[in-house]
Amino acid sequence: MSFRAAIVLLQDDKIALIERHRAGLHYFTFPGGHVEPGETPEQAAVRETKEELGLNISIQRLLAEIWWHDQPQYYYLVETVDGDFGTGMGEEMHSPLPERGSYVPVWIQLHDLLDLPVLPHSLAELVVEARSSGWPDPPLILRDED
Repeated sequence: MSFRAAIVLLQDDKIALIERHRAGLHYFTFPGGHVEPGETPEQAAVRETKEELGLNISIQRLLAEIWWHDQPQYYYLVETVDGDFGTGMGEEMHSPLPERGSYVPVWIQLHDLLDLPVLPHSLAELVVEARSSGWPDPPLILRDED
């Protein structure tokens, strides 16, 4: 089974995302990646954020568990500890394989979030909703996200 861990990083009225161009598609994802053997989802989220964004983070809480093709994805609300946004040194950031497409860290205005092809869309909706009504407690569990 393959797990994915990712983050929700907000700054003012912006959110950090990864802009992707892959196989003729253009979309945005939440920074994160696969959990390595011997790693917890939280450790993977911290490692992937450093690799993709160049930031050290602290995890605040689990926001959602989303099941995609029968595989769990864990999304964490985080805060920046230090680092410079956009300086990630992960292999995918500087030596991407053509078949894997491009990875570009970007800040997106929250008011634009639902107008963009953000995956998973249900998490984008959760982020926008939480700005007015607060984060869900306990974390949401969603299945078969499109």
